[in-house]
Amino acid sequence: MDLDALRFANFKLLDDAVEDWGHIVRNLKDLAGDAEKGLHQAANKANWAGMNQQVTKEFIGKTAGEFQDAHTQAQTIHNILSDTVGELKGYQKLLIGAIERGLKKNLTVMDTGKGTFTVTMNVHPDRAASGYTPPEHDEHDVTALRDEVQEILRNATESDNSAKTVLTALVDQTDYGFSDATYKDRDSAAKAVKDADELARLAKKDPEDLTPAEFDKLNAGLKQHAGDPLFAERFATDLGPQKTLEFWAGINDPHKAAQLGPERVDKYGDLQRNLSLALATASQSDSTAMTEWKGKMIALGDQPIGGQTGPMGFQVMSNLMRAGDYDDQFLKSYGTALMTTERKLTGNGEHANLAWQHMGMDPWLNRMGDDSGDDPLTGYLKALSASPDAATDFLNEDYLPRGGDHKEAVSNFKYLFEDREWPKETDLKGNDIHPGQNNLAMVIEAATTGHPAGELPTADTPAHNGQQARLMASVVASISDDPDRLTKNGYMSDSIGQMASEYLPDINRATTDVKPDPGSDQWQQIEKLFPVAGASAQMNHADVSRFLISVGQNPDGYSAVEVGQKAYMANLMDYHLNPDLPADQRYDASVEDTVKEISRRSAEIGGSLAIGRQEAVLGPAKEQDDAYNHAVSQWQNVANGVVGTGIGVGTSFIGSPVLGAAAGGAAGTVSSVVLGELFQDVEGSKLDDSGLDSAKLWEDSRERNTALAQRAAVEAAKAHRSPYAGRVGGWAMDATQNGFNDASTNGRHMADDLETEIP
Repeated sequence: MDLDALRFANFKLLDDAVEDWGHIVRNLKDLAGDAEKGLHQAANKANWAGMNQQVTKEFIGKTAGEFQDAHTQAQTIHNILSDTVGELKGYQKLLIGAIERGLKKNLTVMDTGKGTFTVTMNVHPDRAASGYTPPEHDEHDVTALRDEVQEILRNATESDNSAKTVLTALVDQTDYGFSDATYKDRDSAAKAVKDADELARLAKKDPEDLTPAEFDKLNAGLKQHAGDPLFAERFATDLGPQKTLEFWAGINDPHKAAQLGPERVDKYGDLQRNLSLALATASQSDSTAMTEWKGKMIALGDQPIGGQTGPMGFQVMSNLMRAGDYDDQFLKSYGTALMTTERKLTGNGEHANLAWQHMGMDPWLNRMGDDSGDDPLTGYLKALSASPDAATDFLNEDYLPRGGDHKEAVSNFKYLFEDREWPKETDLKGNDIHPGQNNLAMVIEAATTGHPAGELPTADTPAHNGQQARLMASVVASISDDPDRLTKNGYMSDSIGQMASEYLPDINRATTDVKPDPGSDQWQQIEKLFPVAGASAQMNHADVSRFLISVGQNPDGYSAVEVGQKAYMANLMDYHLNPDLPADQRYDASVEDTVKEISRRSAEIGGSLAIGRQEAVLGPAKEQDDAYNHAVSQWQNVANGVVGTGIGVGTSFIGSPVLGAAAGGAAGTVSSVVLGELFQDVEGSKLDDSGLDSAKLWEDSRERNTALAQRAAVEAAKAHRSPYAGRVGGWAMDATQNGFNDASTNGRHMADDLETEIP
């Protein structure tokens, strides 16, 4: 910065800019609030259907989010500008003060251009006016003034340049729209950029040259800046995709990191997580540099890293995707390229992928779990499980297209769930493990439910769209076709059970045997009895029965559906017994027939689960029955936290029954009573292992379902002051008996491959 530029700077324009940004921040705050309440929340409460559900609702949600991001970015720009103007004014004041003190010692400071200046004598004694004696100074005074002015200009230049750097980086985060990066002042934003440059320099070092202290600094810095958009983008692009891969492959190579490894290998898991989080945050940036980074990273996927015998780029990068929320488009493009390489290495799926099978001398690329990390699908699927939209697209994408030797297209879902021969994995103790298939189940959960795996749906979770519903139907049909796909892979059951609990309206519809025909009066009534917002999964009765029996053979899967169905039944009772329900939404049947139909369908689902439970306890698996009771009881805290949350019909009540509903203002109460009884009874239902038999298990389950159906009907009738309050319990009891008989009959005819006798 030139001396005169700072000395004579007029800050009025910058002051005006700061003031203008202040107005913008306040206005955008109001707009963001209006967009959230008037657009987003209203859209979530609306009953969307068709293309409006799939396109318009999503667009409204993103638009409302853009207003919030606009406010965030405006606030950050205002903070940085205000901070920078304040600093520059301070440096101007310091500069003027230094110059004035110099004049008192007969020293003047002169701008010589391009950031240079001189300190000279102001009035030479030989040319001083008659009678005037200039102040004296010595060489120390000259040097001191020069250093002071130089330091002021250096700091002012740093302030000005860093402000430009961070403002440019902030704006470059997105090609369109706004960034959600937020900083309270220029210094914090500038520090993020500076730290990114320094840490990238350390990561570029050869592993043999990286000291334990430098490793610690890198690890701590990545952890400190977790989730910082400016830092992440700068770090990733400074390091570059090639060096990113070489760094992680290198420090995990015992030959290249012979000194570092023994001292810091126990910290590799922390570094892997912190590096993954940083790269995930960076992937959300739309800057030109980051867009190039993503493209080059994908291009390196099938290339050896660190030498011709090194691991493939996909193998390295996928292990840096096990934490964080990666950009959806990057995940889609990466997944497409990854599956292209899988096809090449398996002869279009004809044989196992030996290139991704861990061999004795291979470096251990994963430090966050028990698997070696050699199969890149394992890490990639972990990343995908946190990104529902990308997961849906990936699983629906064709692995093998129609044509050639393939009469029908094969989707990624079908290939991975049914056909792929997964590389064998063992943990360090030699035990067989299945991390890839477990992560696949989590991806299927995210892809069908619309929320990250392992989480419950919320008020903001959209109702199911067509792609999600079709995928769910494919899952049900696949497990029905070969139950071993689930029953021999029990670790998948928690995800599959959660999915089923969020498709209970669709499952209940399937048990009616009414053909899904929009023009049919009968189907229209089923749609009213089991209303669904958005798309419905079209499943046939036989597939649903076999699917539920399969899910019921694992305590985690069983409990998710059992608890969800009881909550859903209670919500339905409340919904349909509400006298204020609009006529066009009302099921066209008597109250008696309505209660009986709800109870019967719920009982058939409960009976199918009971058959699965009996098969697990009495069949070859010999599962402990108290494991089922424990799994159900684990849902108590979850259910207590979400039942009766006041979410309207058309959102969670329809798409996610376990959440509860506020159809008539009493659903929370009805659901809580029913689930409270379920949880209270569960411990008491434990059976003596020595006396277990199919009849006892069956009768125990039927009695419990009957009691809960009666309680749900009575509580709903009482909540709405129904004149039928004294009769609904009997209707529910009769229908529950019929529903269990349906399950028994269907089990014998549709699941005759079970080992144990069906009562």
